[in-house]
Order: sequence, then C-alpha cells, then structure tokens
Amino acid sequence: MNICFITSTRADFGKLESLIQIIEDSPDHTAHIFATGMHMLHKYGYTFREIEKKGFKYVFRNQHKSTPFDMNLTQTIKGLEQFLSVFKVCFDIPLDLIVIHGDRIEALAGAIIGNIHNIPVAHIEGGEVSGTIDGIIRHAITKFSHIHLVANEKAKMRLTQLGEAPKSIHIIGSPDMDILLSDDLPTLEEVKQEYHIPGDEYAILIYHPNTFKLDNLEENISNLIKAVKESNLNYIVIMPNSDLGNEIIYQEFLKLQPYKRFEVFPSIRFERFLTLLKHAQFIIGNSSAGIREAPYYGTPTINIGSRQQNRSPDKNIINTDHSITHIKKAIEYALRQDLIPLHSWGDGNSDKEFLQLLHSGIIDRISLQKQFHLPIYK
Repeated sequence: MNICFITSTRADFGKLESLIQIIEDSPDHTAHIFATGMHMLHKYGYTFREIEKKGFKYVFRNQHKSTPFDMNLTQTIKGLEQFLSVFKVCFDIPLDLIVIHGDRIEALAGAIIGNIHNIPVAHIEGGEVSGTIDGIIRHAITKFSHIHLVANEKAKMRLTQLGEAPKSIHIIGSPDMDILLSDDLPTLEEVKQEYHIPGDEYAILIYHPNTFKLDNLEENISNLIKAVKESNLNYIVIMPNSDLGNEIIYQEFLKLQPYKRFEVFPSIRFERFLTLLKHAQFIIGNSSAGIREAPYYGTPTINIGSRQQNRSPDKNIINTDHSITHIKKAIEYALRQDLIPLHSWGDGNSDKEFLQLLHSGIIDRISLQKQFHLPIYK
C-alpha cells in the first residue's frame, strides 16, 4: 500500500513521525512524504532539514518561498497535483491513502485533493476544539475525510455530532505520545549542548497569533513580554507559526535576542523540544504544546488568551488573560506547583494501532461517497 503523509509544520511532523516510521519499516507498505508550508521557510528554521535527517526514502518538496497565509491553500493544491503527476510517472500504480493531521490549511488542501482524485483520506486528531480559525478548518477537514484517527472518546463523540459514521472513527491516541513516552529521547545536557543553552532553570515561551483577535495583537504581545521580563527568569523562546499576524510577534521576539535571559530559536527539533519541555519550570503562551504535551510531564502551563479555548479541562493548565498583572501572578503560581502527570491523549502505541488498522483491510471497506450519519442520543 502506498501512503502519502502531508506535513507543513514542525508540530504536525512531530505528530506524524511515528506513523511514517512504522510504514517505512513495514514490508507491506511504502511511505511518501509531501513536505510543504513552514518546512520550506528559513524564517521558521527551514525544518525540512529535520525530515531529511530522518532518512525517509520518498520525500517530495513543495513551496520553496514564502506564501501569504490565504494563498497556502491554492499553492498546496497545485503542489499536490504536481506530486500526483510525478507519482504516476515514477510508480505507475495508484496512491492508496492520504494521511493528514490537525487543522492547518495545507491539511485541508490534502483532503480536497484526495476527494477530487478518489483517494481515501485519513485525518488524525479530528474532533478537537480550539478558539481560532484552526477549529473551523479542523471540522472542515473532517467532512472531507473518510477515516478518522482520534485521540480519545471525547473527540469521537464530537465527530458523531458532526454526522460522521461511528465505524469510520478509530481511537488510536495522539501519535506524538509515541515519541513523548519513548525511552529514546535525548538527555537535557545533550539538548543544551546542541542548542548552546546556558544555565540550569528555564521556562519556555511560545506565542502564536489568534487570527480572530488581531486588533489587539500588538498590545497583547507587548504585555506578555513585559511580564516575562519582570519575572527575572530564564526563557527559551520559540518563534510563532506562519498564521496571519505572525510578523508582529516575530519582530517582538527578535528584540529579546540581546538579553542574556532569553534564548530565541526559529524552531527546535521535536524530540529535543520534548526533553526541554519535560524539564522546564513551566511553558507560557498559547501553544497547543502546553495543552497536549506539557501535562504528560507534569509541567505547568500558563495558557494566555482564547486561542486554545475549551481545548482541555486539565488542572495542570493555568488560564489567564493578557493583563501584565495577571500574567505575573500566573507565573508566581506556576512556580509553586508540583503537578502529577496527566495522560489524556493516548498511551504511546498510536503507530501500532495505525498499522493494525491498515492490516485489517479498512481501506477496502471505505465508501468514498460519504453519507451524513444521524447520531443516536441515549
């Protein structure tokens, strides 16, 4: 079986990597990676290099220059059409499955192309909620997908509410837990040496644009930076994603580079990031890493604003607004926490669950002509 994995960011590659690897290692299947979006941009660390370092056999590169956010859909669709043409010439066999993750516009492009070309689409981590356009895109992808690989029962329930057939929904957990819970992560000292990170204690700062609330972005990021400066702590700062408004955050983070207490990076390799997260005093901002990965390590999360609204009820997460005073109080509170790790998104076996599904013949049972399935309420 020939399976195409579409990845556009450092985050979704971390989610897909274990699934790609188990397909790469299987004698029954062949993995093809379509890399696009932020992976190709030096501004965000040119993370395509991280894919290359993994040594996967078939990798297709798309989108070699920066594209406005609202043009990413068109550019990715064009790139996928080129990929399918190349695939047909090189392999002379049909593509059996397209695998996409999450809520990025490039994943939506993959789902659309799959339907246009009658290729089944498997969507990872549908049925989740967030407070921005990402949530809308995620639910749109659901309607274009034929197989739903979700993290937990709550996600499955939401998909049935969207009219998806229960038999198409499979709980495999979040695939990044396969890496998060593995014994092969680098040590903290190895990561610090690789990225030249001095000192002992540190927190992690990641802040992305909320595309629904760009009018207040300059004030919000200014307040956040003032609060973390006044905390007198050390911070590892990772640049934002490429969503609308990212340049405002990017420029403000650049201004932190002269300060000794701030180490600013365009990107950090996923496994290295997990090690840093595991040992951090806390993570602050509005990244999903604070919602998904941090609770597994018992690392406190200070979640600012509404970007991750209603994403998780975990008590490890400290929610606050953009007030300087409230952020500083949240930092003080986080430093006093001694949290028990919470496991809500899987047990680290998503790759095996995925492979077992493929061997069960699920692709042969798929009807590409989807029907709206009325949920049964008890």
